[in-house]
Amino acid sequence: MTFKGLPALALAAGLALAHTSASAQSVTLYGMLDTGIEYLSHAGANNSSLVRVPANTGSLPSRWGLRGDEDLGGSLHAVFALESGFNVRAGDLNQGGRLFGRQAWVGLSNPYGTLSFGRQYSMTFWVMNDADILGPDLFGSGSLDSYIPNARSDNTVAYKGVFQGLTVGATYSFGRDGGGTGNSPGQGMCAGQTPGQMTSCRQISTMLKYDTAWFGVAGAWDEQRGGAGAAANFFNGASTVPLTSSSDKDTRWQMNGYVKGGNWKAGAGWLGRRVQTASAAVADVNSDMFYVGAVYQFTPAFAVDGEVFRMLNARQNTRATMATLRGTYFLSKRTAVYTQVAWLGNSEHAAYSVSSGGAGGSPTPGTSQLGVNVGMRHTF
Repeated sequence: MTFKGLPALALAAGLALAHTSASAQSVTLYGMLDTGIEYLSHAGANNSSLVRVPANTGSLPSRWGLRGDEDLGGSLHAVFALESGFNVRAGDLNQGGRLFGRQAWVGLSNPYGTLSFGRQYSMTFWVMNDADILGPDLFGSGSLDSYIPNARSDNTVAYKGVFQGLTVGATYSFGRDGGGTGNSPGQGMCAGQTPGQMTSCRQISTMLKYDTAWFGVAGAWDEQRGGAGAAANFFNGASTVPLTSSSDKDTRWQMNGYVKGGNWKAGAGWLGRRVQTASAAVADVNSDMFYVGAVYQFTPAFAVDGEVFRMLNARQNTRATMATLRGTYFLSKRTAVYTQVAWLGNSEHAAYSVSSGGAGGSPTPGTSQLGVNVGMRHTF
């Protein structure tokens, strides 16, 4: 290629500078497409059967993103992540229509940890990563608490560091829904502080985690404060508690652990939720979710995993038990097909749905539900 004249020289200099800058920086494009077809029994007000393509997730949520790392020298790195969640069935954006609704942050990293700023996962997400075997599955923990697979906040400062197997982390959000589109399903909208209300819409989370080659234990605390438009959801969004005051709290505590071998892994945990309101007209709500699961890799191409969940909510007199079994066949390192079956039993006043695949799938109170899903995912 040849260049002529001053504009050409400027272009050549620009290209050379871009090449020099890029040599110390790496940017990775990645993504996942995951979708399928699900069947639900006893769905809707008439407890009718429902067949649909679920929204957002089959076995893992669909997304694409960019990760960047620039070596600044002296063990210091500039890092960033931009991640967009979308719905394969319709091609629309998730997380309230945000372009980068899953993650959008920039920060600095060195051997003492990473300090980052932007829209980020809370420590609830990182703590459940290992012990919750099914993770953000269609028939997983998100069916009983929709915040779990959506544990992220806007306007957040985060720190996470790993020291010889010990991971410590914390986040502080000045307003967990700055976009005003709903931070996570059923949580309402809570943009940020108002004059005289320094804690309005604030979110804080902390984490302590220890991992070895064959086991790990973890604990976390996650508190969301109330504000204009905020709410706490139950029964997969069918029942909500308004959190209109900055003194209102939606708090989650959790402890979990896992063990693993060459081709298997088992995990178990507890997540306790406490919703406290300043209004005497609104009753506080407490819930406790327990889970235990395991995965076994029979061959490099075939794995089976499953999990059992138990949700207890004494004050609202609601209980639910859910069991899920999933089989995955790996066509390649990037492509897999899977099928899963789940059953959920509700107590007399509970209306949890076995599926987190979208609105309209909940049964009437006290009704059990069966779910079957067949799907495919591809990563790049």
